Amino acid sequence: MCNALRESGPLRARVAWLALLCAAAACHSAKPALAPTPVEIPSLPDSVIAAAESSMVAPHDVTTEAVKMFGDSTAPPVDSAEDDEPTWDIDVQSYATRERVMFYIDRFQHGTRDGFTRWLKRSGRYEPMIRAKLRAAGLPEDMVYLALIESGFDPDAYSNAAAVGMWQFMASTARDVGLRVDWWVDERRDPVRSTDGAIKFLKWLNDQFGSLYLAAAAYDGGPGRVERGLSRYADELDGVKGDDIFFALAEKNYLRAETRDYVPKLIAAALVAKDPSRYGFDSLTYDPPLEYDSVRVGPSTPLAAVAEAAGVSTDDIIALNPYILRGVTPPRDSFTVRVPPGHADGFDAAYVGLPDGLKRAYRHAETKKGETMASLARRGGVTVRQLSWYNPRLRTTRHGTLYSGQAVLFPSNAVVRAARNVPDPSIEKYGSSRGRTVTHVVREGESLWSIAEKYKTTAQAIQRLNGFKKSIIFPGQIIIVKGSPARSHSSRSASGRQVHIVKPGETLTSIAHKYDTTIKELKSLNGLHSDAIQAGQKLIIGD
Repeated sequence: MCNALRESGPLRARVAWLALLCAAAACHSAKPALAPTPVEIPSLPDSVIAAAESSMVAPHDVTTEAVKMFGDSTAPPVDSAEDDEPTWDIDVQSYATRERVMFYIDRFQHGTRDGFTRWLKRSGRYEPMIRAKLRAAGLPEDMVYLALIESGFDPDAYSNAAAVGMWQFMASTARDVGLRVDWWVDERRDPVRSTDGAIKFLKWLNDQFGSLYLAAAAYDGGPGRVERGLSRYADELDGVKGDDIFFALAEKNYLRAETRDYVPKLIAAALVAKDPSRYGFDSLTYDPPLEYDSVRVGPSTPLAAVAEAAGVSTDDIIALNPYILRGVTPPRDSFTVRVPPGHADGFDAAYVGLPDGLKRAYRHAETKKGETMASLARRGGVTVRQLSWYNPRLRTTRHGTLYSGQAVLFPSNAVVRAARNVPDPSIEKYGSSRGRTVTHVVREGESLWSIAEKYKTTAQAIQRLNGFKKSIIFPGQIIIVKGSPARSHSSRSASGRQVHIVKPGETLTSIAHKYDTTIKELKSLNGLHSDAIQAGQKLIIGD
């Protein structure tokens, strides 16, 4: 008890000092129009004053104590130059002088300066939303700069490998993290939903590797590759800790060059983006933050009708909903559409009052005997490509004519004008020693002939590429439509790795048993987060 009383002396002194400070500040404040009634302030005991004088509390300490007790608004102004220095919640300063980091800093400043400036300006639209989601997920907010180096914060970015969106997801990975990717909607192009998917993926990778920089490398190059590298060089990496492990692994030249440079590029981007004026990016005008309200509409609702009911332009609706691909909400289910802030009020009543013609997306028809896609498109007043956007399951004979009696949707002009002219979302491309391999996910009702027509090849060529003895294919099957052939169900890839092509009815359990390995090993090698596989899928079996 006595010790506690003795230790309270400095605190009492600091309170006394604050009381004197507040009294002095009051004397210098603006005088009111009417003089206040004087208030008699009792004198402090001599012991308190003596304790205050002996404590020698510095002005900065008084400010600090005032902030703690009363908040910033009561604290006297102080020099905040030190507080203006940027800080990062990922370790960038330990690696800032590395050669490849400095290379990318110089590249951003000079070689790609104009592009990087556009990226920085665009970051204003999406960075606040991404930081909030990272913070809520317990991840460092500065991982936002992954989106900067992946796409320049561009929701419509499309890579040579058919990775899409701000976070550059392949279709299969996007579906693994819960994003919708189909003929009507591609949430890889949705900055909000794709951010949710990227954060989920990063959390998986960070939990797996225990290092944000290894997680970033796996995000770029695949978790299987990183895991195999760590296993291969386990002895040499023994004793290396934390994020240093990535740089130690990168020195082994085991990772692809792009992946070795991925983390240095991230660090350089974080350094420049967080402190742009230091690197010569002055007077930046950032885009305003993304804001929107939401409305719920029925299936097959034209975006033009949403715009009319909301009192905005169709372009405004397209800009907020870049993931709605066909200018119309998907069939069968109701759907949430974003509208500019303040335009959701009264939407339902306004929509009900729209003319039926504006709310109607299609005219219904049937194919006739002997018709082709070209003649059918002319009948509907659209191009063949536009016709295929709304009728992806039309079946053709081997002679190129359409089977008669098939249901056809002819889109309205307003729907077509709001549609996105984007590649088929199901396409995925993978590098190979003989160029690029293009794959296609088979949809219900498709045949080898209709797929061949889409990719400007032949059914026989697709059969040869995939080693099919018959022309039978199944919905959900992944088939090669261009590139290197799949010679057998168990082969060696160009990198020397053994690869198995999943056959109908196979499971991870049966494949693991066949190759005397484990399900866990298969999932690790292929970056799988569930046991789900599908016919035609390629699985790495081992090095």
